Amino acid sequence: MIERLEATEKHYLELSEELTKLETLSDINRTKEISKEMSSLEDVVMVYRKYKKLLGSINDTKEMVKDPELGEMAKEELGELEKQKEKLEKDLEYLLIPKDPNDGKNVIVEIRGAAGGDEANIFAGDLYRMYIRYAESEHYTYEVYNMVEGEAGGFSQIEFMIKGKDAYRKLKYESGSHRVQRVPETESQGRIQTSTATVLVMPEAENIDVDIDEKDIKVDVYRSSGAGGQHVNTTDSAVRMTHLPTGIVVTCQNERSQIKNREKALQMLKAKIYEEMIREHEEKAGNERRNKIGTGDRSEKIRTYNYPQNRVTDHRINFTTKQLDRVMQGDLGEIIEALILEDQKRHLEGNIEE
Repeated sequence: MIERLEATEKHYLELSEELTKLETLSDINRTKEISKEMSSLEDVVMVYRKYKKLLGSINDTKEMVKDPELGEMAKEELGELEKQKEKLEKDLEYLLIPKDPNDGKNVIVEIRGAAGGDEANIFAGDLYRMYIRYAESEHYTYEVYNMVEGEAGGFSQIEFMIKGKDAYRKLKYESGSHRVQRVPETESQGRIQTSTATVLVMPEAENIDVDIDEKDIKVDVYRSSGAGGQHVNTTDSAVRMTHLPTGIVVTCQNERSQIKNREKALQMLKAKIYEEMIREHEEKAGNERRNKIGTGDRSEKIRTYNYPQNRVTDHRINFTTKQLDRVMQGDLGEIIEALILEDQKRHLEGNIEE
């Protein structure tokens, strides 16, 4: 572990030196790339420096233990320092887990009503509000890109971006099939119904991540439908983009301006292509995919929201909370933290196996 930490600190110093060179500063993309990499290493380097300083204090205190007058006091202090050392070593173990390069990115979230008809669409709307309230609690911002409202409420489909530090790190585990068990308002017999909605969380793709040839994109414009007022419905402002090589299709109709809809559609298209690239890479590197919490596939049932019992269960990590009412108000912190900790644990176990 010490060898890896030394190598990490050395690389950090090399990057810092490169960042001061004129040829680097004149290249905006390279400057951004180095700054991003330094930021990803900073926590490890700072904790390692603290660890080295602590080792020095431990050695000094061991010498003091031999002193007849200060020996007892030094023994007590040494005990405390050893506890700090143990904690820092654990922190460094977790910090050395390879970071997902997308963790710091904004996310594009797509929610669709699935099995259950109107109730599935209503549940999709509930999930959308849950994520928006969570975003607000984290001081993130959000923006709707596209929505298709359900006839009885909610959405058959909604896509939106959440912007904020580490948005992807916290929300990436949400991809999959979410199941709700409750009595629908339309159910006169009071019977519990099970419905599902699917969630797909994608990191925002930057230009350096995905390079799309304009010739590979087919663009259709048409009149928007649904919410947005008379102006939206009488102009060809909605945009549908098809990436011909992959067949990926995205739609954006929430802006009154066709230009803005084009910009947002392109963002979504890049995110979906990037998500597909990540998936293909993980399937080739089978070990990484095995260590993941869930596959991220829409079809994978990841969580159940049981209203009669006020219970939420995440099936991937056997986590249950009896505070469904708070979760639906955006209080997702406990679930997200449990998922992050389990992910770290699996990575550590994977590293030990290797």
